[in-house]
Parts: sequence; C-alpha cells; structure tokens
Amino acid sequence: MDNSAWEIPEVVIRRLPIYARALAFLEEENVAVISSLDLGRRLGVTPAQIRKDLSYFGEFGKQGSGYNVQSLLGEIRRILGLDREWPMALIGVGKLGRAIATYEDFETQGFKLAAAFDVDPNKVGELIGGLRIQHVGELEQTIAEKNIRIAIVAVPGSHGQKTIEVLASCGVAAILNYAPIAVRVPAGVKVRHIDPVVALQSLTYYLKSSAGAKEAAESGEP
Repeated sequence: MDNSAWEIPEVVIRRLPIYARALAFLEEENVAVISSLDLGRRLGVTPAQIRKDLSYFGEFGKQGSGYNVQSLLGEIRRILGLDREWPMALIGVGKLGRAIATYEDFETQGFKLAAAFDVDPNKVGELIGGLRIQHVGELEQTIAEKNIRIAIVAVPGSHGQKTIEVLASCGVAAILNYAPIAVRVPAGVKVRHIDPVVALQSLTYYLKSSAGAKEAAESGEP
C-alpha cells in the first residue's frame, strides 16, 4: 500500500465509500451532473466538507458546474482500489460466518470470497457459497497461493486476538472484525470492527432518554 495513503485522515477515507454509494444511486437515476450542495443534502454533509475531502486526491468538477457523476464515481472507485477484484478469506463459519459467506453483494462490489476456514472438524470439508471449508491449519498456505490481503473474522471473542495475529503474520493487511473484542494489531494492518450488540446498546441510550423525558412530561415534573 502506498505510504501516502496513511497520511489521509481516517474520517475522510470512511466517507469516500458513502460518496461512492450515493453517486452509484445517482447514476442509476440517470443524473449526469450534481453540485456539492445537492450531494451534501442527500448525505447530510456540508458542501464544504465534500469539497475538502475530495481535495486530498486532486481537483474534481468545476466551480459553478458541479461534478460529473460517472466520472467522479470512477475516480473515487479508483482511489479506493475498487477498480479491481479483491480475494478475501473468511475465518469462522458459524451462523454469522455462513451469512457472510452467502452475502451476494460482496462480489458485485469487487470482493470475492476466495477461502473459508474453521477449526470444527464437523464443518471442515463442507461446501458453502461454492467453497470447501478448510481447516485453519491450511490458512498460511492458502493465503499465499491466492494472494489474499483481506480477511473477515467471525470467531468467538476468545479467539479473536490470536486469529488476527495469525492473519497479520501471513501478510493479511486489512481485516473486518466481527469478533466482539478490541484487538491489537501490528503497524501496517488496518482493522474495522463491527459489533451489532454494541451498536444496539448505544441506541437504547436514546430510547431510554426519550422515554424518561416523556414520562417526566406526562407527570408534570420539571
């Protein structure tokens, strides 16, 4: 990976796929040109923020004439490396792993599940999503053979850290982690954590606060 990529603020990189998705929808709607103002309205982002984010990567569009939707989408996809196919490995083929393995939108967006691994002997050898589940003992060799740089981890929390350490030692530099644990990774490895339970718990705060305010209003309390 280009070292300059690490100099771009993380929040900017996280917004680029959101811009790309919005532009893809616009392309489907046959919108040819859009202003930063209209794009920002769709996304809840200020036009200035969009222009600033894009300025890290060059000049796009012209003042007063907006962005060519198809061209900007192509540029953002190129910046994100989505102009090629990325082989991925899945580690952990439990209920969550099975759902991930059969998720069709990965491939339509340039991510191909190339290998799946588990430690359960009852699962090893089973076919899922057209792949034979392999034992994790084959992980290093398979990753090298298939040039896999991305992995999805869907193992229990108690196995999360060790699994990610093994992946990093095999040259995997990008990991999507569903294991419910905060993990440590060496320099040069990027991890994105997805924990639906934590997300739900943060939402209940607002439900609780809203319910409390409603109860106070109904009781006449200040």
